[in-house]
Amino acid sequence: MSSEQAEFWDERYRGEGFAFGTAPNAFLASQARYLKPGLHALVPGDGQGRNGVWLAQRGLVVDSVDISPLGVAASKELAKACGVEVNARVGDLLTWDWPVDRYDVVAALYLHFFDSDRPQMHHAMLDALKPGGVLILEAFSIEQLEYKKVHGSGGPKTADMLYSEPKLAADFANTAVLLMQETTVELNEGHRHKGPAAVIRAVVKKPRQASHESA
Repeated sequence: MSSEQAEFWDERYRGEGFAFGTAPNAFLASQARYLKPGLHALVPGDGQGRNGVWLAQRGLVVDSVDISPLGVAASKELAKACGVEVNARVGDLLTWDWPVDRYDVVAALYLHFFDSDRPQMHHAMLDALKPGGVLILEAFSIEQLEYKKVHGSGGPKTADMLYSEPKLAADFANTAVLLMQETTVELNEGHRHKGPAAVIRAVVKKPRQASHESA
């Protein structure tokens, strides 16, 4: 595990309450038609647990993974307070042993990787889905650099950790893209994500029959 990354996020979560609030991401909530009771969901990078707990409240069976031990501890406490169960564990997504064909839903919300790692991580998320499963994603777009400067609404500081439609279109080239949209929103997600922001949203569906070619 990257101790530097773990320390960075532990510092974000230490003594701040819930840095991104306890309500679910608004875009995730808007995709409720894909979120049925009994489905199995994975929330990579769930931080203090707001999205995983909300999915569990809707009756989904939820696993989550985050690099921050403090974040995972908060996630477990939030789940307990809300009367639900979330299998939250500590792990570095870059080295985690990603499962294959296990989940109906993967929810990746504001989970940013460097360009050198992003395609591999998005492919791992797709591999983790069962055939026909959906990946729901919202992240900051490249335009957020200016919004962050003017409005202080959050996000990475460098372009190589921000997303665009061409980047995601390349990552998800072999899927059914149900939605791909760059837009602006008014964030109200705790004190870390607040104000006007530039985001990209995607919903992609894993093919029901994988097209693996033999070498």
